[in-house]
Parts: sequence; C-alpha cells; structure tokens
Amino acid sequence: MTELSAPTGREEALRAEPRPDGTAPRALVLGATGYISGRLVPRLLAAGYRVRVLVRDPARLAAFDWGDDVEVVEGSATDAEALAAATVDVDVLYYLIHSMAQGKGFERADLAAAHAVADAAAKASVHRIVYLGGLHPEGVELSPHLRSRVEVGEVFLRSGVPTLVLQAGVVIGSGSASFEMIRHLTEVLPYMPAPRWVRNRIQPIAVRDVLHYLLGAARVAPDVNRAVDIGGPDVWRYGQMMNGYAVEAGLPQRPIAPLPVLTPGLASHWVNVVTPVPRSIARPLIASLQNECVMDDHAVDELIPRPEGGLTPYRSAVALALGRVEADTVETSWQDAEVTGVPSDPLPSDPDWAGRTVFTDVRVASTTASPERLWAVIEGIGGDNGWYSAPLLWAVRGWMDRLVGGVGLARGRRSRSRVAVGDVIDFWRVEKVDPGHLLRLRAEMKVPGLAWLDLECDPAPDGSGGARYRQRAVFFPAGLAGRLYWLAVLPFHGFIFRGMANRITATAEAPEPS
Repeated sequence: MTELSAPTGREEALRAEPRPDGTAPRALVLGATGYISGRLVPRLLAAGYRVRVLVRDPARLAAFDWGDDVEVVEGSATDAEALAAATVDVDVLYYLIHSMAQGKGFERADLAAAHAVADAAAKASVHRIVYLGGLHPEGVELSPHLRSRVEVGEVFLRSGVPTLVLQAGVVIGSGSASFEMIRHLTEVLPYMPAPRWVRNRIQPIAVRDVLHYLLGAARVAPDVNRAVDIGGPDVWRYGQMMNGYAVEAGLPQRPIAPLPVLTPGLASHWVNVVTPVPRSIARPLIASLQNECVMDDHAVDELIPRPEGGLTPYRSAVALALGRVEADTVETSWQDAEVTGVPSDPLPSDPDWAGRTVFTDVRVASTTASPERLWAVIEGIGGDNGWYSAPLLWAVRGWMDRLVGGVGLARGRRSRSRVAVGDVIDFWRVEKVDPGHLLRLRAEMKVPGLAWLDLECDPAPDGSGGARYRQRAVFFPAGLAGRLYWLAVLPFHGFIFRGMANRITATAEAPEPS
C-alpha cells in the first residue's frame, strides 16, 4: 500500500480500540470510492479496523491500493437487502454519500438513502454513525444542498443509533473540487470579476484535518449524539483565499471586483467555463458560499483532541496540495466522482452486438518500439499529454460539451502516468484495463448514444521485438439523432483517428525524455 501522509491512522489517539473480546472493531464505509472516503479507508486499515465497503460497482475498487484489503458488499444505499448484509457486526458506520452533482430530485434521493441506512443501522445494532455534513450558519435560509446536508444529519441523530455529525466547510486538499476551483480561477484570471460572496468570511479546513476528525469520531464516548462544527485555524474571505493561493503558487496578487449581478446560476456558468469543475458541481459549491460559514463553537475539542502540532493553516494546506499535484501523488480526486445521467453499462461482448446498430472505426499500426514502451504511451494518454491528433478539434469538442452541461476535456486525469478502472481521463472513464494490452474508455461526454474507445498493444506477430497497435472506436447510436451525429463527425474521423494511431506509435519510437 502507498505510504500514507498524516494522519496515517497509526497515531495513538486515532488507533482502533479493540472490542472487549480482543478482536478488531469493524468499520463500514458508504461512498468508499469518493474523494474523502477513498483516503479514509486506508487510514482505517492502518489504524487497525476491519473495513467493509458498500459499493454499486466493485470493479471501481481496482483503482485503489486498498481494494483487495476490504470486505465488499455490492449494492446501493437504498438497497435494503444489501444494507442488511453490510451492517451486520459493525461498530462504526461512516456515511460519506452525497448527491451534489445529481441534479433535480437530489434532496429526495438524499433523504431516502439516509432513512434506509438509519433503519438498517438501528436493526443491526450498529454502535455509531459518523456523518460528514456541511458547515452552515443558523437562522438563515440555506441553499438546497446545505439544507439537504442538515436534513440528512437530523435523520441520523433521530435514528436511535449514537451519531456524530461533523460539519465542515471548504475542504482544501489536492484533488478537492473546492481547491481546484480556487486554483484555476486564480491561475487563469489576472483580474477577477466575482460575485459578492467573495467578501463572505469562510473557515476552510485541510483535508488531512477532516480525516483526523473522521478517525477520531470512531472513539468518542458511546453516549455522544450531536452535531459539531469542524474547521481550520484561519477565517478568510473567499477573495483572500484566492490571493493566498496566488502567494503559495508564486503568482501576482489578483485584483478582485465584486459584481452584484453574478447570481449563483451565472457564477456557476462562469466557473464551468474557466475551471475544470463542471456546472453540476460548481453550482452547489457556489450556493453554499452565499452565507458566511464560520464555526459557531469549538465543542469538537471536547470530543476529539486536535492533531499533534495543531490544525493546518490555510496557506500550509495549499502548499501541501500543490506539492502533491507537482509530485503526481494525488490520492483521490473530485474528477473520479460518478457523473449523473451518463451511461455506465460496460461495452457488450463483440459478436455483432446482438443485432444492434453499431458504428466502428478501427486503425492498426506497427511500430519498432517495444510493447512495454507502446503501453507506456497508451497508459499516459489524455490530460497534459493530450490525444496525439488534431488538438484544436479535441479542444472544440471539449468546449462544446461544457457548453451543454457536460464534463468537457478539462477534468484531465488524477495521475499523469498511472491508470486504473474507474479513473477519469478527460471526458472518458476507464472501463477496463488489461495491463500491457488493453485500455478501454467509456465516453461521458454528451452524445446521442453510447461510445467507447479501445487502445490495444500486442507484440509484433513477426517476432521482431516491435509492437502492433490497434485502436477501435465503437458507437451505438440512439435513434435518428445518433445516426446523424455519426455521419456529421465521420469526415473528421479519417484524420483524427488515423493521426492518433500514427502519432502514438511515433511517440513510442521516440527517445524517452530523460
């Protein structure tokens, strides 16, 4: 397993306390493939917990170093049968699910899942629930997403299972959506026209401190049933946070002009254009900034001791995040969150696809490069490396996708060199990896149908030591619109896909950068 940064879970104040019979306690994590939980699970394991996860798609666990070290129950948070199996013999249940990017109906979905989990936990006599909610002011009208977080917390607090709700504000860490929004707004814009909420006071918290509190929550007294605020040591205005980032990144200070006309909706469009964060995620983040979000009390200090050395200041959290990005050691990222409304079914097996209408584009090329070198190029495709053909056309396709609410190309990839099932690569998601042989990508851009791209590598059949490259685009059109779409892009495929095959093999043959 990759060496963990602080907290590791091995700290004395965070280690698992054995059961009376001497066995290790069991932690159940819901939402285990998410940004926070993907970091929490390995630290729970390091702390001595037996960890069980409830996931809809167990194949996605292959993207994590710890995927083989946990018990797996397949199912969703509203699947009563799966919840019953998952909650058996559980000491602490971590509920790290939210529907931030789901769109309309997310509040009903959040409440339905919370009630189902609360009922299952009560029936199974789970000892404790830990829920990560949102920091919010009292006595004001909250945004729908913050309101939903509060309602979910109240469901657990009324469940009969002792619950600790940790209410956090802006989380700063490599790969967090909040950090990426600040980062790109600051780096792209030398002058920032911004909504009035840039003047609101906010209490950010480093992701490492969130993990500290989550680990510590498993050890609080059994009678604790309450919500507490958590936050870092600094209170900043959002505009100050942007310029604090600029200082750590070695950039000039950015003049910021608050504009009263930028509503949350307009601001989310603006963020969608300027940053990799899509509108579906930007809007709830922005809506939660409409009010000042500062800790009302520090009751958490009575329950969970602060980290050794104290909480992480904002600029230190930014510096740590930038260091992770530069070193290509980002543990988890918002990019890997599932995209609502896009197909998730895998590519069916080949034989004529059961009579379905299907369009394909197949390219084959030979190279003197070794299979290992060709695979390294395939594995690193997308993100900063691009797509090896017609970058302007790829960029235009990405912008078109963003304009209609899609994810676009700007998501990039979590790691510049490593790839696993479930990872995001621009507007694709990795569906299958056969190391050294096959990378299969499933489209998450807005298209009238279903699309995949296979990139394959095999030893040259003549035994020369070279390699054979095979590239296959597959498209299942949806109705007339799908057929017209394929016909419209067909003229471009000739040089885009042919260029990809030629440039990928040529790159594999070129000397490796020192």
